Amino acid sequence: MGRNRMSRQPPALLHTIALDRRALLLGGALGLGLAAAPVAAQAARGFTHGVASGEPSARSVLLWTRFAAAAPARLRFEVSETADFARAVSGGSVTADPQRDWCAKAIAQGLKPARWYHYRFIAPDGSISAVGRTRTLPEGATDRFRMAVFSCSNLGFGYFNAYAHANEDDAFDLAVHLGDYFYEYDRETYPTEKQRVDGRIADPLSEAIHLADYRLRYASYRRDPDLARLHQLYPMIAVFDDHEIANDAWRGGAENHTEATEGTWSARRKAAMQARQEWLPISDDPWARYDVGDLATLFRLETRLSARDKQFNLSDVVKGVAPEQAATTLRSFHDGAYMDPQRTLMGPAQERWLDAGLKSSVQSGRKWQVLVQQVVMGTVLLPPTVSLKLEPEIEKLARSRMAGLLAASDAGLPFNMDSWDGYPAARNRLLNSAREAEANLVVLSGDSHNAWASDLGGVGVEFAGTSVTSPGVETYLPFVKPADLARALVQTSGSLKWCDTSRRGYMAVELTHANATCEWRFTDSVKQRSSTLAGTHRLSADFGARRLTEGLSG
Repeated sequence: MGRNRMSRQPPALLHTIALDRRALLLGGALGLGLAAAPVAAQAARGFTHGVASGEPSARSVLLWTRFAAAAPARLRFEVSETADFARAVSGGSVTADPQRDWCAKAIAQGLKPARWYHYRFIAPDGSISAVGRTRTLPEGATDRFRMAVFSCSNLGFGYFNAYAHANEDDAFDLAVHLGDYFYEYDRETYPTEKQRVDGRIADPLSEAIHLADYRLRYASYRRDPDLARLHQLYPMIAVFDDHEIANDAWRGGAENHTEATEGTWSARRKAAMQARQEWLPISDDPWARYDVGDLATLFRLETRLSARDKQFNLSDVVKGVAPEQAATTLRSFHDGAYMDPQRTLMGPAQERWLDAGLKSSVQSGRKWQVLVQQVVMGTVLLPPTVSLKLEPEIEKLARSRMAGLLAASDAGLPFNMDSWDGYPAARNRLLNSAREAEANLVVLSGDSHNAWASDLGGVGVEFAGTSVTSPGVETYLPFVKPADLARALVQTSGSLKWCDTSRRGYMAVELTHANATCEWRFTDSVKQRSSTLAGTHRLSADFGARRLTEGLSG
């Protein structure tokens, strides 16, 4: 970490071209007969959204920018160890083209391991982009590696203060985004007008369905100053979850997609993925491996679109069943369809790839095998209402509202069928693969909007992050004190060792040869822009222990 110290100095603050909403809407056309149109308004020219980097290796990194012009433009890029670019150590050219919404990506090669670099793009007219900073992965002996880990960033619910804190901390080697980079809903749905923070409006106002919609949503989010700064300061590894496409997506559809009114699922999925490939500093690989010196291997997984089977709906399981027969029906479902050995999130090809990767990582002597993926892996069961310390009348109301979920919990069924809990056979295959490889597994998860820490059957641990802004369990169970709910959840769910169900933030994850540590950092608020923290919680796993040890709260 001490090498290349001068290059770590952060570049100047990013300034993007200010586009008003009317100009963006005119440029995007919102899919009304021009679904593939680029979102840039004709009045917007030049470098419109700063710079970004991602997909680091020990000797290369992917660079990104966006340059809008009257015609395709050939951009030069330069990489230097110093901010003054006195000597370029890598460079080349790439085209910004309207067919890719003017987004341009290039791979800087010939770099040195574990180095900070500065980079920039230069347009044909001589204009220069903002300067970005990036870092290569280490090679060989590596003492420490630090990641800032985020998920679930809904612009309407508030400010991206988690990004702001990580930017100011300036203590990470890599940013990791576990999905729900944005949300696809229309203005009235999530958040509602009542829930929305003033001024936090994402375009288009309609739901993102067509290519122009998704492009415009990325353009809107990427103008947030804290997100723009995060991309400017750190390379990113990013996975996608459901809201980059539609809620509770699976390989054949989504809860939030209706073909009769929104077109085919395949067209929507293709549009969403194209916009994502254009706007983020990511490769075309659906899953990938990143070796971090002799310390760890990161495996970026895809659990959403490639092979995921449709989620179970517990309401469908008991539909039409007499109340007195519900418990029997749920137990039968638990022992039958729920445990179906064929059900999958990743699919056979990715499972084989991960199995081989875990074994080769362990055989190479790397300490940690880290899964960078979307949804919570540990089991979370709904606790009985009597454990929530409710007033008698409120407990009666809670039992009434939660009757179906409580009955499912009694049958050993979890309440979140969209997570790994809904695919027990697939989870068992993964954990058995890790066990056979003698891996020291660290699973990084997002999606749930809350913070969780779990032991994973003697093969490793899970650090699951809360959201950047999206509301969590506290919104749906407002009559339960968060501390009481957390205690009851831990008591009910055997593998769950700690949770927080009420605060927003991010995870600071540190790997050393001795242990893997997660510090959950909770922002003071998302209603006002601030980088102040309200508290932290820290847990670790010692190398070889494959379980969590005690931590410290703050």
